[in-house]
Parts: sequence; structure tokens; C-alpha cells
Amino acid sequence: MTDRPITHLRHVDLAVPDLETEHAFYTGLWGLTETASDSGVSFLAAEGSPEQYVVRLRKAADKRIDLIAFGAASRADVDALAGRLVADGVRLVHEPKDLDTPGGGYGVRFFDAEGRTVEVSADVATRTHRRIEERESIPVRLSHVVVNSADPLATVAFYEKHLGFRVSDMLMHPHMGTMMWFLRCNDWHHSFAVARGPHAALHHASFELRGLDEYMRGSGRLMRAGIEKIWGPGRHLAGNNTFSYFLDPQGNTVEYTTELETVDEDTWHPSTYDFTQPEVSDQWGTANRMDEFVAKKSFNDPDKGLFVAPPL
Repeated sequence: MTDRPITHLRHVDLAVPDLETEHAFYTGLWGLTETASDSGVSFLAAEGSPEQYVVRLRKAADKRIDLIAFGAASRADVDALAGRLVADGVRLVHEPKDLDTPGGGYGVRFFDAEGRTVEVSADVATRTHRRIEERESIPVRLSHVVVNSADPLATVAFYEKHLGFRVSDMLMHPHMGTMMWFLRCNDWHHSFAVARGPHAALHHASFELRGLDEYMRGSGRLMRAGIEKIWGPGRHLAGNNTFSYFLDPQGNTVEYTTELETVDEDTWHPSTYDFTQPEVSDQWGTANRMDEFVAKKSFNDPDKGLFVAPPL
């Protein structure tokens, strides 16, 4: 196994008290497709992605992140990663084993530094997917997942040390210090990010659309439907991607994006951007102003699943 065992982001799994309303949002307005379901659990795919699913919804009394899942190149890499985690004192949820979720595969689960459950898997069967056509404003893939952390330096260090992520860029505030770290596991600018927050929680999950026109059409569809828009439309400087942030029915922030930057590993050097500068937050100047009230929308509720493995 190399020092970078992770190949890509697979899916984010959420527990929600109101599954029916959440399911209707993601399969209706948001544009995902249910591929499997069973007794209070729904697996939702992006039509343009070979992943079996990019979001899993589970009915539960408490709202939480059930799981963040990443891919590995081989079973041997999963085994090697598990061995390294154990040697470093990381607490496993389960040893590497065959998985019984859609697509199967072979994976290990463990807790990160703050207690989120993480899965790394290989040999998951790919899903028959398709090209997203012009003007079709539905997600192509899950782009990235961002978490709030009360101890972001430790969280970033965990993903760097144990999973081989690298920092692409950072956002800072002149009076509060570094506030966000963008982490990559491949040549996408970021597949994961850590935001400084008051507690551990989901900050947002982001979904890539086909292009600018599809991104704007999707953003408009949500706005016309009266879904609360937090921030956007605009274009960030770090990552150079577009953004429109909305709240799902359970208060989780979800993003439509497109044109996320890819980086050259041999020449890339991380930058630290002051996000109080308007062009850092939004190069276009089209989004509503980012302030403390907008930022608090993505603090989310404290995650009640820390160091508690999901039941499936």
C-alpha cells in the first residue's frame, strides 16, 4: 500500500428522523435516483456516477452522519490500511470483511479523531450509469463532503496521517485564524474538507452538475420551489468551483456545484486565502454576502453519532 490509500469519495450516509420527507426531497427536487431500499433505509444514486449510491438515508430518532465512505484500489490496500490503523491505535468499528451493502465489496470501518464512522472499501461493483445530457440539471456525482470540527487541527492531522489526504488550500479570517482546510485524495482540488465549528457535525455535502447551464438550472429549480437558499449562486476562489447552498428538510446543508478544479500534484502549492476579501468567497460577486448569520446556517445540529457505529 502507498502512503495514499484512498482513491476517491464514495458516499455519505445520513440518519434522519423524518425519512419520508427527506427521501422525497432527494429523489424529487435534488435529482437522485433510489436504487435500493429496505425497512427504513434508502440508497440513492447519481445518474452520472458509477457508484452504487452516493447518499444513504436511514430513519432514526437522532439526526447524525452515519458514515463517510471512501474507495481504495484493492483488498490488499484495505487490509494494509486496517493494519496500520490498529498499529497507530485507531479504534476499528469492524475488521476488513465482505460488505453486504449494494455492490458488495470488501471494507473496513473505523472512527476518526472526533468519532465519525469512516469506511474504506475496494471491489465494490460499479453501477450502470449514463451520460448526463445538456440541460439535464441533476447530479453527475458526489463532489465532496465537508465536516464541522471543534478540533480541526486534530481532524485534519488524522486524515493526513492515516488516510494520506493532502491540503490543497486553506481559508482564514484575520481575527479568527484558519477556518477551513480543503483536502484531496486524488487530483480533484478537494473531496473532503474540515471547517472550524462549535461542534462536530455535517457542514455540507456537495454534488457536481454537468456544467454551468445545468448548475444554474438546478439552482433555479430549488429556488422556485421555495427551498431555503443559504448562499449563492457564485464561484469560490479556492477550488474555482461554483456554489449554491440549500438546506434540506432536516436542516443539512447541500450544495450544487460544477467545474471543481483539478491540480497537478508535482507543481501545486497550498495557498491561504482571507475569506473576508469578497473575491475569495465569490469571484463573480453574484452571491449574497457571507456573514456570521449565513455561516451559522451550516453549523448544523451537534452530531449525536460520535463514537457510536451505525447499525448497518
